[in-house]
Amino acid sequence: MTLKDYFEKTAGTGVLSTADSKGNINTAVYSRPHFTEDDKLAFIMRDRLSHRNLGSNPHAAYLFMEEGPGYKGKRLYLRMVREEKNADQIEALQRRKYAKEVNEDRFLVFFELVKERPLVGDDNDGQ
Repeated sequence: MTLKDYFEKTAGTGVLSTADSKGNINTAVYSRPHFTEDDKLAFIMRDRLSHRNLGSNPHAAYLFMEEGPGYKGKRLYLRMVREEKNADQIEALQRRKYAKEVNEDRFLVFFELVKERPLVGDDNDGQ
């Protein structure tokens, strides 16, 4: 199953972690990522701490815990590659209807996948 298929078919809770250039960490609950035709992941973000951190440090981690018993899910290590501000594409991608009424600047932030790991355990690569 591709990562795109996994996130389209799997319910759960996601957390995005970012850090500023000094290493100060922030975590925030985020929806499942969107996927582009060029294999990038994208998140819709408001201009808050997670987004501001990416301005000085393009690295992020996304943890996704599947609904249900046990500890199943994924950890994704990401690097920001670009963003678009107030893009029409944001409205098309939004999953929640009430978010369309937000009057704040919104950004569609694109990431490349650096590494994928299971939620629990290790993939035995020594890192």
